[in-house]
Amino acid sequence: MATIGYKRVSTTEQNLDRQDLGDVDKVFEEKISGASAKDRPALGAMMDYCREGDTVVVWSIDRLARDLRDLQDIISTLNDKGVAIEFLSERLKFTAEADDAFAKLQLQMMGAFAEFERNIIRKRQAEGIAKAKAKGVYKGGKPRIDREKVYRLRDEGLSTYKIASQMGISRMSVHRILNG
Repeated sequence: MATIGYKRVSTTEQNLDRQDLGDVDKVFEEKISGASAKDRPALGAMMDYCREGDTVVVWSIDRLARDLRDLQDIISTLNDKGVAIEFLSERLKFTAEADDAFAKLQLQMMGAFAEFERNIIRKRQAEGIAKAKAKGVYKGGKPRIDREKVYRLRDEGLSTYKIASQMGISRMSVHRILNG
């Protein structure tokens, strides 16, 4: 009987450290959108790894799923294997044996709120992009640094300060490229 942790953040820039799961035997982590359970390799690996009698610990419901159907499917799949799942923030635990109607209601409400929140964020993002495009200021994702130009400027004898200034990037970006 193992205690297995699962941590997820939506982007590579985000940090997993705030999701303190306590004492666990094994942790599965990923930095990927929670939009769909099908596109999350660490989640699949965690579900395959679990055995009867294990407990999966997750910081909060929205770290496991952002869609109510995915949330219910994941919990059902784990419970069907004899695996309990515990959400620390919400103080909810689901097992195959327990039939806690109040806990199920809370889960469905919180899962629905997580899904609603995700839909609102997507709608606001789309509206913001549409307004930026209409103003002609939308450029898409982050601009990429021309690494070859950085190397070329260094080979021409420019300092990291001058390379950064000439390219309009930070000196740390120049250092990362040249030392990476």
